[in-house]
Amino acid sequence: MSSVVAALDDTPVTLLIGPRQAGKSTLAREQLACTRALTYLTLDDAATLASAHADATGFVNSLRGPAVIDEVQRATGLFPAIKASVDRDRSPGRFLLTGSANVLMLPHLSESLAGRMEVLTLWPLAQSEIERTSPQFLDDLFAPQAPSWHGGDRRDGIIERILRGGYPEVVSRTDTRRRERWFGSYLTTILQREVRDIANVTDLAVLPRLLQFAAARAASLLNMNELARDSGIAHATLKRYLALLEATYLIQRLPAWARNTTTRLVKSPKILIVDSGLMAYLLHTTQAATLGDDPRVGSLVENFVGTELLKLAASARDRYAVSYFRTQHGNEVDFVIEDARGHVVGIEVKAAATVTARDFRGLRALAGTAGKDFMRGVVLYSGTATLPFGDGLLAAPISALWA
Repeated sequence: MSSVVAALDDTPVTLLIGPRQAGKSTLAREQLACTRALTYLTLDDAATLASAHADATGFVNSLRGPAVIDEVQRATGLFPAIKASVDRDRSPGRFLLTGSANVLMLPHLSESLAGRMEVLTLWPLAQSEIERTSPQFLDDLFAPQAPSWHGGDRRDGIIERILRGGYPEVVSRTDTRRRERWFGSYLTTILQREVRDIANVTDLAVLPRLLQFAAARAASLLNMNELARDSGIAHATLKRYLALLEATYLIQRLPAWARNTTTRLVKSPKILIVDSGLMAYLLHTTQAATLGDDPRVGSLVENFVGTELLKLAASARDRYAVSYFRTQHGNEVDFVIEDARGHVVGIEVKAAATVTARDFRGLRALAGTAGKDFMRGVVLYSGTATLPFGDGLLAAPISALWA
């Protein structure tokens, strides 16, 4: 909330985007109402939406004082009218827009409010928010002294967290079947309503199948040719549909980390499913007792860690970029965190409770590529102790993400 308040204090337009049901409307309507007077309008209301479509300029000009326009992706024609209004009056805090689709991915809107708008992303709840802790994980990674974390969840507890995910309404449900019902209804709403708001898709039935294929490949390299072959979707159509899944915050592409170097690196992005509980639902792995030694546990854990890192980076005071590292010789690091000064930390994820020296091979390759900018390499595992492995390398509990 502090980031939103800060943006409203010095920027004419604040755009708060993120998945539906992540808490954007609650933040805008209930929590911010305690700090400032804001007129609240939601485009989920049929009459309000009709007015915005019929006369966008009149709709914007009729607002008196600062205003919240919720679910703005349902009437993107408002953006030119908001731009014109802000150009007449650049007072800070005039508009707080929320959207369950990333309208900035739409070509005709990507620059319409450049220089007038701050964009913030609200992801589903991080584990630290669920536990009401104030984690220092990212700051600790870049501290001069090697960090040390102890205690926390072992493998079974981590899996329970993965299956629960971070959507506020699901977190409060203890019955697995009720969670499954929620995820089913959620996907139906997103794929049949949000997608229609931002694109003309003739075959909506393809999208759930594509999303399941994406879940099966989560935390892996995106191979468009392989995905097109397996899904039976033409390459051009596949590219467009993946963009829609990303725009509606169902998937997230993770870019490859690279520097100006002679090392040959893989450039294809990875795919993450935005919520670990949603990924488990798509893979039909919602019961912890049935997972056992299921090979999909590894990708579930890696996807979970990746989304937690994105949430921590989005809420951090300092700027952190999250990517991954892979060379064409097969050396790989699951996640690379880079701070604003160009310092680099590598994170490898392991679902097991034991760590060996072999688990650091990719981190050593990253250290060689990053050179003096390499701070340290960490293997996150399902144990409870921080263990040194020499040369700036250490193993740490996955629970350090929210401890």
